[in-house]
Amino acid sequence: MAITDLIQLARPQHWIKNVVVLFPVVFASKMADPVAWMEAILAAAGFSLVASGAYVLNDIRDRHQDREHPSKRSRPVAAGTVSIAAALAEAGLLLAAGLALMACIGKGVLLLAAAYITLQTAYTLFLKQKMLIDVICVALGFVLRAVAGAVAIRVLVSPWLFICTFTLCLFMGFCKRANELATFGDVTQAYAHREVLIGYSKELLTHLITLSGAIAVVAFLLYATSHSPTRPAGADFLVYTLPLIIYAVFRFAMLSMRGAYSDPIHLIVHDRPFQLTCLLWVLAVVCILRWHGLLSSLQPDVLS
Repeated sequence: MAITDLIQLARPQHWIKNVVVLFPVVFASKMADPVAWMEAILAAAGFSLVASGAYVLNDIRDRHQDREHPSKRSRPVAAGTVSIAAALAEAGLLLAAGLALMACIGKGVLLLAAAYITLQTAYTLFLKQKMLIDVICVALGFVLRAVAGAVAIRVLVSPWLFICTFTLCLFMGFCKRANELATFGDVTQAYAHREVLIGYSKELLTHLITLSGAIAVVAFLLYATSHSPTRPAGADFLVYTLPLIIYAVFRFAMLSMRGAYSDPIHLIVHDRPFQLTCLLWVLAVVCILRWHGLLSSLQPDVLS
């Protein structure tokens, strides 16, 4: 057993998912507050450790099914390069370290981390075999991350944070299921890898992806044009980022349904057009929320 196997088991490449913890810093107009960034980054680091611990436990539970997957069969537990005892020890250390870090931030964040662990444990043991509930659980895991970011920097948790995060991650979850079906040429092998795929057909997933993606986009537009007290100043201008959002959503769905990448995280990490679109959107959002006053002052001149 090599140290590289233990690192691979923790799936550090999946830590990028915890960028959602930083969203409240941006959308609560705290970008100029270094303390808020520090607290949010610590919360993201804590969730990265906790999530890694959950991934290890999941790999132990799914080691037999992973051996049926063309890429997951190389995971350390499935491949036999890390023993179950060593994997359990690593999971315990990661969870303990993550919870200790959360405790330093505050009780609220610690409780959210505990809720996340409970949800992931239930998901690993039995909820992942329940059709639709499996994807809902994954989406709720991201919601808990986002809410933890808001609690860490002590800002009001916006209902829009829940709505937008949940619907977007629901869309991505169904894309992942479509990706898994597309990855296998043989449907029987797909079912052997993940039993819940029996209930998902390509036609059903197409409808679910279309519906959840549309709801996510509409939810963002409603947030941008609403009069919620938790909405930052200048949010009206966020509607002009719609072309970037549409392209990113469509490309993610297209590549997932084609099985172009073995896993959605590989798409996020390796697909250059998708990365460029996300980068441009983030830059646009930061500029809008930071310099919305300048944009507002230019409006009369443009209209005249």
